[in-house]
Amino acid sequence: MTRTIADNPWFDHRPDPDNPGWMTWNAKDNSRFNGFLGPVSIRGDDAEDAGWVRMTPEHKHSNFGDNVHGGTILGFIDVCLFAGSYALDIDLGGRAVTVELSTQFVGAAKVGVALDCRLESVRETGRLLFLRGMLMQRPTEDAAYTNVASFTAILRKGLPRT
Repeated sequence: MTRTIADNPWFDHRPDPDNPGWMTWNAKDNSRFNGFLGPVSIRGDDAEDAGWVRMTPEHKHSNFGDNVHGGTILGFIDVCLFAGSYALDIDLGGRAVTVELSTQFVGAAKVGVALDCRLESVRETGRLLFLRGMLMQRPTEDAAYTNVASFTAILRKGLPRT
């Protein structure tokens, strides 16, 4: 499901050698917010009709309780809306912005353990995209996921690039 981008001016998008089956989704300009998150990967899942986005939080993403800071979680979820939409093969029609994001924190996220975001499209109109998702972690590929946050969001799509 994941598309291949040729000469994308904003993101490096190619097979991720650290995550087989995933594609990189890294900002070429690391001086912007996306660069703070570190390496990001995406994949589409036709069987689930879901887009997946992954990052591995580092110490710089932690709070004083040695868990992932809530601001990092919210920022990553916002990035997931766009990267996950791409993994779902949704055309945002140029540029898009987050209109609404409602998040429920349901568990702590651990530093050094991949954060996986599962994104679903609920409805798409001419200008709006309604999404929902879950942010999860699991200590090993064989372990069950632990929920970190659930969310719903609305994107306004089709804004001209400036």
